[in-house]
Amino acid sequence: MLFVVATPIGNLEDITLRALKVLKDVDLVVSEDTRETWKLLNHFEIHKPMMSYYKGCEKIKSHQILKILKEGKKVALVCDRGTPGISDPAHYLVRVCHENKIPVVPVPGPSALTAALSVCGFPLDSFSFYGFIPRKKKEKLEFFKKIENEQQPCVFFESVHRFLDTMDTLNQVVPERKLVVCRELTKKFEQVFFGTVRNLYDEFKKSTIKGEFVLILGGKQC
Repeated sequence: MLFVVATPIGNLEDITLRALKVLKDVDLVVSEDTRETWKLLNHFEIHKPMMSYYKGCEKIKSHQILKILKEGKKVALVCDRGTPGISDPAHYLVRVCHENKIPVVPVPGPSALTAALSVCGFPLDSFSFYGFIPRKKKEKLEFFKKIENEQQPCVFFESVHRFLDTMDTLNQVVPERKLVVCRELTKKFEQVFFGTVRNLYDEFKKSTIKGEFVLILGGKQC
């Protein structure tokens, strides 16, 4: 059986009792980054064998894990932080399990996506999620022009190193659109900013940029 286990995105107190129970019970923990997962397991005094599983090796590793599962073992799949399968390669292993009639069990919990949506203040009957957007300036500009006329909120992730460039590009395309920027969600220096793209860009240009970001661009009707 494969358990897809959500883990904290920052604050370790967000882990669920069920997630802890599963991690203690499985035979193997499969992790996007075993160094990060070791910190989590060590904090809760859980000692389990681990195997790395990351983008680029997912096909080879999936068949290795499948062999273990077919031996009757229980495996937990986790990512660096949050819910596996959202902007990471977890889907490949999950599909392989489905195709081979291996039960896949979700163990829900923290997610940067849902955490950010819960505090954005936009109507969320529907929304579009794009994960990490293009890195190059030209491709990023084309991406924002493509979603410029979206009626519903659009959510995407951005790293600290590309954040200002992304804000600059957004400001070129939709300067007056409403925007919510979530920084370091659930961590000590968590912040949520609400305003227009232009105003927030002007504000961030004056500050030191740190942390990881979730951005929610309001749709034309927001």
